Amino acid sequence: MKRREILGAGLATVGTVVFSPRTSIAAKGKLSLNDNSVLVEWLGQTCFLFSGNGLKILVNPFRTIGCTAGYRPPKVDADLILISSYLWDEGAVEDLPGKPKILYDSGDFDINGIKIQGISVLHDRENGRRFGNNIVWKWQQGGINILHMGGASSPLGIEQKILMGSPDLALIPVGGGPKAYNPTEAKQALDFLKPKVVIPTQYFTEAADQKNCDLVGVEQFLDLVKGSNIVQLPGNKIRLSHKDLPTKGTLIRVLNPGSVLNKKSETI
Repeated sequence: MKRREILGAGLATVGTVVFSPRTSIAAKGKLSLNDNSVLVEWLGQTCFLFSGNGLKILVNPFRTIGCTAGYRPPKVDADLILISSYLWDEGAVEDLPGKPKILYDSGDFDINGIKIQGISVLHDRENGRRFGNNIVWKWQQGGINILHMGGASSPLGIEQKILMGSPDLALIPVGGGPKAYNPTEAKQALDFLKPKVVIPTQYFTEAADQKNCDLVGVEQFLDLVKGSNIVQLPGNKIRLSHKDLPTKGTLIRVLNPGSVLNKKSETI
């Protein structure tokens, strides 16, 4: 079964609706454009739940396999799902609760005034021949300009910089492997984009099946950004508002996956 067919089967299972670019989407609840903060919750790998403006956006729900084997399945309620690619660790949309809307292609979208842009970049270092494209997602929520880079692995150029803009918060993969930035490449992306806050993603954690995970730990990336303001948080959540953003430099905030580990897993 091809990746697109796998995704399509998942969409049929959950009764979701996939939208094309330029489509307007209504949220489940009352949507507020006046919220001044966003709650960011890490669920493992590149999967995050963003809550703000009366909207819950889930990015890259995964299947528990390989590097994500020991995480709890991210079966959380959301208004909207953003998918960076059709791979097993970034596109598990089957059996999600409710009837979330799903975006999985590049383009410009509108959610009752919240603009979301999907930017296509290569998902490997072989000109996309191995893993195809990766969608980098850009939007503003709770007054924070968010850039979720998914599994980006290709160097960024001026065109990508213009499209991605100046993020307040960038979620950058750092663990390497064949389909994501390694620590050095992640540092180069950070220096190029100059975000105000960075949350590292997609690195080796205790959730990994050690025989089937090709990532390195976050420590190698942190060694490269020693001069930054680095805080390793005790939990897997952080709330950001505009007043939290630095006027100079970049804050590095490392979330703790402990609370989203499947304690019954025997693969760790």
